Amino acid sequence: MPHEFKLTRRIEFAETDMAGIVHFANFFRMMESTEHAFFRSLGCTIHGHDEGGTTGWPRVSAACDFRAPLRFEDEVEIHLLVAEVRARSIRYQFIFRRAADGTEVARGSVAAVCATVDRATGKLVPVPIPERIRAQISAAPADLLASSSA
Repeated sequence: MPHEFKLTRRIEFAETDMAGIVHFANFFRMMESTEHAFFRSLGCTIHGHDEGGTTGWPRVSAACDFRAPLRFEDEVEIHLLVAEVRARSIRYQFIFRRAADGTEVARGSVAAVCATVDRATGKLVPVPIPERIRAQISAAPADLLASSSA
């Protein structure tokens, strides 16, 4: 079962600040778009509709540490590792590397809860991860997580 995914993309001019460096908020956007690509690679969607309603993945935690700058037109490899899968949530670890030289530029994490909107109250309600998704995702082996946490 997949426990990791890699996406390579080029930094766009609009993602940079006045200093020509990727603005910190864009790392969170890149983590989210990598998660979406991971789900698509499994034939799933992050925002699903079925007869039971709409299922989504609101974030309950997100963090990112920055180590080196990325600039316009740099290619960045974003490595997603599934750190933990629980009954109703998934926690990811992300490692950003400049593709040209392999320099680690940032490291992030996101925890998301599988949820639906209660039709009666309009509030988000945590639900078990659908089996069609759970059956395809596993947590990365501890040694892989440990070696990538350096």
